Amino acid sequence: MTIDRRSVLAAGVAGVGGLALSGCAATDAAGRAAQTALQGAARARLGARDRVLFQGDSITDAGRSREHAGEANQKAALGDGYAWQAAASLLSSDRGKGLSIWNRGVSGNKVFQLAQRWQQGCIELRPDLLSILIGVNDIWHTKNGKYDGTVAIYERDYDALLVRTRDALPDVALVVCEPFVLRCGAIDDSWFPEFDHYRAAARRVADAHGAAFVPFQSMFDRAAELAPPEYWADDGVHPTQAGAALMARAWLEVVGAISD
Repeated sequence: MTIDRRSVLAAGVAGVGGLALSGCAATDAAGRAAQTALQGAARARLGARDRVLFQGDSITDAGRSREHAGEANQKAALGDGYAWQAAASLLSSDRGKGLSIWNRGVSGNKVFQLAQRWQQGCIELRPDLLSILIGVNDIWHTKNGKYDGTVAIYERDYDALLVRTRDALPDVALVVCEPFVLRCGAIDDSWFPEFDHYRAAARRVADAHGAAFVPFQSMFDRAAELAPPEYWADDGVHPTQAGAALMARAWLEVVGAISD
C-alpha cells in the first residue's frame, strides 16, 4: 500500500477539529481498527459541564507548559499530544462551552510518582472525568537500572491509587488507558512478553474499579499493519502527530464524544 505521509498528517490535524480521521487509506483503516477494538468497551460519562483531567507520563505531558498549568482549556497547558488533540475536539463541539480540561502528565513518571503528587495533581482539582495513561516507564526504567519495580508492584500501586481516588472522589468517572509500545526505536524483543503483562495488569485494574478502558496497544498493532511503526511513534514509545491523532480518536470514542 502506498502511504502519503503528508496526507496522513493533514488528516491527523483535521481530527483535532472533531472530524473523523480521513484523507487516505491508512488513516481511515486505522480509525476503523480503533473503532473495532473499542466495540463493547465501557463508556465513561462525559457531562456538559464536566471538569476533565488527563494524567500520566511524557506521552500525556507532551511538552505542556508548567507556567500555564492552572489555566483550563489552554493549548500551552495541554501540550502537543493526544490530550490536546482530544481536548481541542471536545472544545470545538457543542458541549465544549461548559467543559474545563487540564493536563497534569509529567515526563518520566511511574505509578508511585503519580501517587506522590496525587493530592495536588488530581484530588484538589476535583475532576468529574479522570483519564490516566501510565506504565511504559514502570518497565522501561527497570531496563536502564533506574528502577527495580515489577508487574506486581505496578498493579498493586495502580490499584491503591484508584482506591484513593474513589475514596476522595466517589463520583468520578475513570478512564484507564492501555500502555503501549511499537516495535521500533527503543523497543526490541527484550520487552516481551513482560510488557504484555503490564498491559494485562492495567486492564485488570480498570475492570476492578469500573473504569472505561482505551485499548491503545490493539489500535497501534492494527495501525502498524498499514504504515511502519516509526510512522506512529518513531522511538517506539512517544507518538508522532499521526499517532497522537489516532490516540485522541480512540479516547473520544470511549468517552462517547464520537460514535463513528
